[in-house]
Amino acid sequence: MLILHRFRTILKLLEHGITPDKGEILVTGATGGTGSFALAMLAKIGYQVVTVTGKLNEKQFLIDLGAKEVISREQATDTSGKPGRWAGVVDLVGGEILSTAIRSTKPYGVVTCCGNVASPDLHINVYPFILRGITVVGIDSQSCPMAFRRRTWDKIANEWKLTILDRQTSVCSLEELDAEIDRILAGKQKGRMIVDLAK
Repeated sequence: MLILHRFRTILKLLEHGITPDKGEILVTGATGGTGSFALAMLAKIGYQVVTVTGKLNEKQFLIDLGAKEVISREQATDTSGKPGRWAGVVDLVGGEILSTAIRSTKPYGVVTCCGNVASPDLHINVYPFILRGITVVGIDSQSCPMAFRRRTWDKIANEWKLTILDRQTSVCSLEELDAEIDRILAGKQKGRMIVDLAK
């Protein structure tokens, strides 16, 4: 079901009128499986995507997937009060990055939220909502209506189909899985890992 996250976020942006011509989209947690797919899909559709990552050594990986710009976590948690930059946000990490992203979104922008790897807590006041009309959309997958799932899968199989999956996926055997889990926990993994039980 996790695959629905990345595509539902895009559908929700579109449903709320955040089309490619509206401006830049911020994607957080961009080197992960969900983030890298969201980045590639948004870029394919024509959005200008700025990504956030703690792995700046993977900058070229993100650019190859379609990122217009790659910024650090420190830049993403800037609290200097700069005016809104983002037309929309796909947030996969939560915490202070999500709080800052909401504060940094343009009037009537949309922030989708489907992760909490940084923190489940959100420290923010009501001003972005009552002064700039920001919309925050929660993304779930376990109770997603079947009609929405079918619409999403149809997009994935046709107009949004990615041709660069080899850049975003790696394969390991079951015996290699423990080492890959250690890499994930150490924040060194990128993209999706497929476990080949026959390998």
